[in-house]
Amino acid sequence: MELYIANKNYSSWSLRAWILMRVLEIPFEERQVFYGADNREVFRKFSPTALVPCLVDGDTTVWESLAIAEYLHEQHPKVWPHDHVARAFARSCASEMHGGFTALRSICNMNCGIRVALPSISEPLQKDLNRLQSIFEEGISRFGGPYLAGAHFTAVDAFFAPIAFRQQTYGFTLGDVGDAYLRCLLGLQEMQQWYAAGLMETQRSQLHESSIVGTVTEDFRAV
Repeated sequence: MELYIANKNYSSWSLRAWILMRVLEIPFEERQVFYGADNREVFRKFSPTALVPCLVDGDTTVWESLAIAEYLHEQHPKVWPHDHVARAFARSCASEMHGGFTALRSICNMNCGIRVALPSISEPLQKDLNRLQSIFEEGISRFGGPYLAGAHFTAVDAFFAPIAFRQQTYGFTLGDVGDAYLRCLLGLQEMQQWYAAGLMETQRSQLHESSIVGTVTEDFRAV
């Protein structure tokens, strides 16, 4: 299988599929294509939407991170929790993350290599953060942790992995349980590999850079 992804510093959507397959040791070849305003047509050659992630398995092409997770689950049942109650919770949370949290996405877009001081926490952003804290506390309480649906990393953790990088960048807190869960994700060897690769990228997206809300206090990216 080939997994097409974009810039590791910015692409939260790419991270979801990549970290899922890496942590669960599902073999794939990484195909990284840096996104820019002038190469959208390059993306259309492998992705029907010209977006990533996009998984190519022989004659089968799967786009959208949630669809990729479901496709992989057909071959690798460990993608979702074995227990049906935990699996229902995990799928619900992943779907909510996939389609929601618009304030968080717009105010705290993923930019792994910098640190940002937010001017304030707006009401919509606080609402999203409160919901994240509630999800994390419920999952850890119901299924025992350290991951959201139990003892093993599954697709739902992959969907919340970008939040760990966002917290590192913007410094918001999600309570003791939520913060500990995100530290668990951030401490994964595969997450650190992604982070290190993102820091080495020298390509900059003007769209991402111009949409930073707040003051950049540190920049660890390669020049």
